[in-house]
Formats: sequence, C-alpha cells, structure tokens
Amino acid sequence: MLNKLATVLFAILILSGACINTITFSIKVPASELEIPFSINLDSLTQRPTNALSLIETIDGRSQQIPCQVTETKPARLYWLCTPHHQPTKRTYTLVNRASVGDSIKIVNAHGALTIRTHNKDLLRYHYKSVYPPAGVDTIFKRSGFIHPVWAPNGQILTRIQPPDHYHHYGIWNPWTRTLFENDTIDFWNLHARKGTVRFAKFISYASGPVFAEYTTLHEHVVFKKDRTEKIALNELQTVRVYKPEPDQKYYFVDITSKLSCASDSPLLILAYRYGGLAWRATEYWHKDNSEMLTSEGNTMSAADATRAKWIMGYGKLPENDSGGILILSHSANYNYPEPLRVWDKDGNNGRGDVFINFAPTKNKDWMLEPGKTSTLTYRLVVFNGIITKEKAESAWVSFTSQ
Repeated sequence: MLNKLATVLFAILILSGACINTITFSIKVPASELEIPFSINLDSLTQRPTNALSLIETIDGRSQQIPCQVTETKPARLYWLCTPHHQPTKRTYTLVNRASVGDSIKIVNAHGALTIRTHNKDLLRYHYKSVYPPAGVDTIFKRSGFIHPVWAPNGQILTRIQPPDHYHHYGIWNPWTRTLFENDTIDFWNLHARKGTVRFAKFISYASGPVFAEYTTLHEHVVFKKDRTEKIALNELQTVRVYKPEPDQKYYFVDITSKLSCASDSPLLILAYRYGGLAWRATEYWHKDNSEMLTSEGNTMSAADATRAKWIMGYGKLPENDSGGILILSHSANYNYPEPLRVWDKDGNNGRGDVFINFAPTKNKDWMLEPGKTSTLTYRLVVFNGIITKEKAESAWVSFTSQ
C-alpha cells in the first residue's frame, strides 16, 4: 500500500529478461509551503537490489534525478522529499536501475552521544551515556536517553538541560510523571522523588543516506522499589529520524516515534496529571520579552496551557540578530488526540517566562498500558530560522498526518 497521500495513477514496467529497468508512477500531493517527506511501498513495485535504484522526477517535460533512500524493513520503503507547491499537484516519477544521487546525512558516534550532521553543520545530538548534574548537585539528577542540543539551521542552540530551577529538565525528553505500577505510585519525571528514572539500554538500529539519518534505541522506564531493588516497568523503542536539509535551507524535519510496551506481566497505569510525555525545555536565551508561542487553535503563550492542539510552535529572537524556533506536530493517531498542552505562560518560572512546552496526553485522562500490547506516539518537529506562519504550520501538519 502507498501512504494516504499517494494515489498511483499508472505504472509502466519495461522488462529485460527477469529484471525491471524502469518503473514510472504518479502520485497526488497536497498543497504545502514546506517540503513533504514522502514514501511508498517499494516491494509492491520491484524486487531490484536497493543499492541500485534512482528516482527521476519529470516536471513540464524536464527530468531531474532527486535523492532517494530505501529502508531495510519488510516491506522496504522508498523515501524522498517532495518540493513545495501552493496547489495540489500530480507528480510523476521514474524509478531506474542506477545509484542514487546526493551525499548522505551523517551520524557521528563520540563521547557517549550520537550527533546527526550534514554540510559540516550539527543538527541534533542524542545522549546515550548518563550526563551528571553540575558539581555539588545531587547525582540523582543524572540522566541518559535524551536529545540536546537541537541546533537551528543557522547554528543556534534551541534546547537546554539541567537548568538550576529544574535540574531534571533535559532538552527534549519524554518521561511520565504519575503512574501506578504494582500498587505503588511511581514518578519517572521528578528525579528528586527517587521513585524512578528513564535510561538508555541499547541501540536497535542506525541508518543514514541521501534523504535521512535515524536511530532506534531502547529506553527502560525503571522503578526504584522500596526494598532498594529496581524493576523495569516500561520498554520504549524510540526512533528519531532527521531529514536532510539543503545547504541554505532554513528549516528541517525531525520525526520522533515512541513505541511503548510493558516490560513485565504487570500493567502500567499512567494516571492523569498536568504534565508528562514529550517535552521541550527551550534555550536560556528566551524569556517573556523575546519569545512567544502559537497553537493550531490560535492560542499564544499566555493562553495555551491546558488547551488542546494539533500543533504548537515556540519561537523568538536568537543570537546574531536572528530568530527561529521549533514547531511540534502531534499525529492524529496519538492517544487522547488532540492532545492537551502543558506550557509555562509569561509569568511562569517565577516571572521569568522561560519557554517550556509539553504535549501531555494524560493531562486529563488515565492511560492503561497492558502487557502484550504496544502503544505508539508520533511527533514531527520542524526546526527553523526566520518565521513559520500559521498557514505553513497547518500545511505541515496536514502532510504529516496524511501519511
């Protein structure tokens, strides 16, 4: 099956012996002011070796080879980026037997962290070794399995870890706050409570190519039991995929998918609480006088808390006389969609107005995770410099959730 956006209008197979030389197909693509990450089921089209395929797009009779990438999954999928267009369009492509074009976006493994970079610029770093708090601070605040920094396309850092006001804040991270496990209330978020934590366990896979780089990691949500033993309550397979921007492009996409499953025969009940789940603690450069928020429902920083939204954007001034931010898109298949928000308003954090954003699906509703079942949460981040309008944000959400 193709994704929902794609409708194959025709396919022409030219055979040479038992091998397919070309496959031509067309898809319908919605209007979008940003690129659209796109994929098709490759196994439904060809069984050719995946290292010998290129994608040609034909526009107004002119053909151009574009970067594409094949996943090592079953079924295999072919990925590429559709260029923006203000109107819905029919796009025609030909798959041919030759190597793809484009330099690969890279994953660098060093000093206990993975860094994803392209064009000699760092985009995102994931920490798999524990990062300890500053000297003199209780080591209970150490953590692994989080993202920091996220760099804007122009190089400014958009995340923050271990701020003195909240040592347990870690860039982009996703623990649960109030849970019930084996008749005990467990807090994986507030590390000082000494009830639990989230840890990196191992890498499942890496991939990089001309279109994206990604890693999948196992996070263990660990309970600190009263008898001073530990037990894993929840396994999380987190996949982070970063799509390669062009050298001068002022935005790029990050997809974050978390697959949650019980680690034992005991269920985990995530209890309703005002925060928990995917969160972003933003750069210390921002405060109430130089930053703002906007949600899909038109709410700003002063009114967004406890509302529901399809997407939320945090943005503001940045060093070097620049501006930028992160747009976070919540998938329509997520639990309790449209998800409730927990954000700090202009008076938050003792009046400083620091930027904290959290999609909190259990803000107003319990969530029972049962053994033998897997639950999935999916988000897309659009990391940008300059301005993303409400219209651009909405078109990005439509293309994300249509796949």
